[in-house]
Amino acid sequence: MTVISQSGTLNTSSLTVPDLYIQIQTSGTTSLSGAQTDIVGIVGTCSWGPKNTPLVFGTSAERAAYFGSMQDSSFDLATIASTAILQGASNFVGVRVTDGTDTVGSAPILQQSDNETYPVLIKSKYTGSESNNISFNLSPGSAPKSWKITVTMPNYLPETFDNIIQQTDNSVFWNNFVSAINNGQSSTRGPSSIITAALGTAVDVTPSAVSTTALTGGTDGNSGVTASTLLGSDGLTRTGMYALRGQKCSLAVLAGVTDDTTWSTQAEFGLSEGIYMITSGAPSESVETASAKRNSVGVDSYSLKAMLGDWLYWYDSENSLTRLVPPTGFVAGRLAALSPQLPSLNKQIYGVIGSQKSGLVSSGQNSTYSSAELTSLFTNGIDVICNPAPGGSYWTVRAGINISSNSANNGDEYTRVTNFISETLANGMGIYIGQPISPTLFTDIEATLTGFLSDLEQQGVIGTASGSTPYSVICSTTNNPQSRTSLGFLQADINVTYFGINKKFIVNITGGAGVTVSSN
Repeated sequence: MTVISQSGTLNTSSLTVPDLYIQIQTSGTTSLSGAQTDIVGIVGTCSWGPKNTPLVFGTSAERAAYFGSMQDSSFDLATIASTAILQGASNFVGVRVTDGTDTVGSAPILQQSDNETYPVLIKSKYTGSESNNISFNLSPGSAPKSWKITVTMPNYLPETFDNIIQQTDNSVFWNNFVSAINNGQSSTRGPSSIITAALGTAVDVTPSAVSTTALTGGTDGNSGVTASTLLGSDGLTRTGMYALRGQKCSLAVLAGVTDDTTWSTQAEFGLSEGIYMITSGAPSESVETASAKRNSVGVDSYSLKAMLGDWLYWYDSENSLTRLVPPTGFVAGRLAALSPQLPSLNKQIYGVIGSQKSGLVSSGQNSTYSSAELTSLFTNGIDVICNPAPGGSYWTVRAGINISSNSANNGDEYTRVTNFISETLANGMGIYIGQPISPTLFTDIEATLTGFLSDLEQQGVIGTASGSTPYSVICSTTNNPQSRTSLGFLQADINVTYFGINKKFIVNITGGAGVTVSSN
């Protein structure tokens, strides 16, 4: 009987039965799919949602459902997300933090005359002031002798738990009522996403209609939040920034954090996770203060981009007011919308209606940075959003640099392309672990790496000004002697040339009445 199997699943060295054996061969090489470079991680305070839990969202509506309304507060997550969305960003991982004093909203059903007992207490699923916008009512159900509870909350579809049958024993009814909310009623009516229910002590109360009732007592727990809260801690239970570990973010912002003592920790985390961390100084920060930071803090890393604390005026349409907000959301959003080989330098920033330096556009004030000020900032690794830009009268990130003092890797593009290539290889090259080290394996690895880098060249992510091949790959006996392969080591050496960035465009002009111009 003919045996058909996939290549590698048949032990051909142990065959004993004479027969026809067919193995389905697959190509030995693997195509690498590029890692995402548009995921922005944001850690901040919110008015709703689980704490220290990474949640993925892409729009303002999704953000509002997960984290509640935008707040005019120091560490607000929604503010960073909204200013980033204006730049074209559409892929976020949000993490909510609190100071631990946050509380849920709650309301009793059919509270008794003693004001202390009730059959059921309704609580919001999460803490936060947004829970005070939750309301419910109890009314006759669709089936005879039944009841239903309808729950509403902004940014959520109404939830209805219907046909909870009234029982002779009221305690049985209230147990069923609580179970319906907490566990769901069927595969189509699962547990509530908005509230939870808990039995009270007055379970003998007969159910009756309850008019629309709002939950009360929900608080955010934001007043005691500090930069340290947003940094969080690592370990079995990760909090704050560390909750972004393993989430594949390419950029990240700790909302509203201006404490430069966090730079070292942010930079270290960025290096370990392949994340470009974006931070800024406090509002109204002077050029002199910012310029002295890199040396005083002792941070010199391409994984951190530090913006001057020249905060930006932006119109918050959710709260209908003009606010002064940090530049970090604008920068992270702009970079997320760009291909990794493109720095933020000279790319238009949207939604800015003024800055602390220049004032509100509507005021007519228009103070600009001098060359001396920009030189002081850039030579010390500090970037700034300002107007005008080299390309015209618009808001832009003026240098496109990170905090590194090494001119070879202090551009946005270096960090982003390096992290992109590293993350892609980390995601795809593990398939070769466990394979025999042989000429075939050498060939397959070189083909995979060469194919990926060739694709990057064709897409314009890597390249040279001369047009020569911008990469080389070696994985052979040349760099893998038997003394090492016999111990299980295998090495691939890759050289990649990134594009240089036009930062200082020099145009030479020779003019005068005596200049002779010849044309072909």
